[in-house]
Amino acid sequence: MHAQYTNVINSNKPGFSESPYSVGTGIYQFESNLFYQDMNAASADNSPQSLGIDLLFRTSFFLEKLEFSTHLTYQRDQVNPNNTFITDDFMSGLSNATIGAKYLVFQQEFTDKTKEIRSWKRRTAFDKKRLIPSVAVYAGFNTNFLGELYKTSKVSPKLGVLLQNDLSNDFNVITNFYYDKMGTDAAEFSYIITGTYSFSDRWSTFFENQGIFKKERKDTNIGTGIAFLMTTNLQVNASARGQFEGDSTGYYASLGVSYRINRHRDSYIELDDDGNPIEDSPEDQLKKKKKNFFGRIFRMFKKKDPAEKGTEKETTKKKKKRRGFFGLFKKKSETALEKIDREIKELEKEIKKDGN
Repeated sequence: MHAQYTNVINSNKPGFSESPYSVGTGIYQFESNLFYQDMNAASADNSPQSLGIDLLFRTSFFLEKLEFSTHLTYQRDQVNPNNTFITDDFMSGLSNATIGAKYLVFQQEFTDKTKEIRSWKRRTAFDKKRLIPSVAVYAGFNTNFLGELYKTSKVSPKLGVLLQNDLSNDFNVITNFYYDKMGTDAAEFSYIITGTYSFSDRWSTFFENQGIFKKERKDTNIGTGIAFLMTTNLQVNASARGQFEGDSTGYYASLGVSYRINRHRDSYIELDDDGNPIEDSPEDQLKKKKKNFFGRIFRMFKKKDPAEKGTEKETTKKKKKRRGFFGLFKKKSETALEKIDREIKELEKEIKKDGN
């Protein structure tokens, strides 16, 4: 199993796409975006202006490759004046509440070319394995605990396939395919393609295209943004995108923060140069036995507290009382010195056997 944990926070923000990799066990990660959207609403289905917050919680336990997430969006929308069924100027509430999980099915491994010292051409050549993406599957459901304006007919499932190509150490491409709100009148199929480039250890940028195919229309948006790593557990980001929803056009802007609580603990097995697990040799096992043996001897001669001595005397008296007449026929218990002598003889026999 390959660990998904990274030394620094690995956030999906500010883009809409999702990496196939999990945050790693013991990680509790919060990703947020404060967004504003402005559309020249040409239909009654669109809201001219929206202000809201997008929240994503991610964590992993049981398995490194398995991640659980909760996605919430709360927004306040200006109601389209053309919609005669709604009288208020603004409406607010949860527009999205999705709970899901993803599992990394395949993780692509690359050749470490830094160890190639004989050929500069081989060391700098493109690794064709990078064309094969890492793959994860996603499954979740959309709850219906939403505001009046955003409710659907029922709780609906959401399925997805998440891909990532690491084309270089600094550039990767993420591709997502989703089938969302299945079994409802609002069912939709969507794709997201995101290219991310890291300028340095702290700065990165992205370019993204999303397409959503609905029953009555197709929505598209094209965006870009930037992220800055403030600490190993804190990232800030900003993004902007143009939106095309049916006959309407507009823009979307966001500012976000991602933070993680790191409770990760590595579990590892010590390996030798050939990658095989290292086991204790007979000599190491004998050393451990000697260490435990002499540790018991030192504990015997260690000065005891008066309270412990008193307790020991009381226990000895109780044992003598319990023996009675039949105690005369029981086997006498081994003294401390006799026990030491016996263990020394046993240890000498083990050393002789190992010597042979």
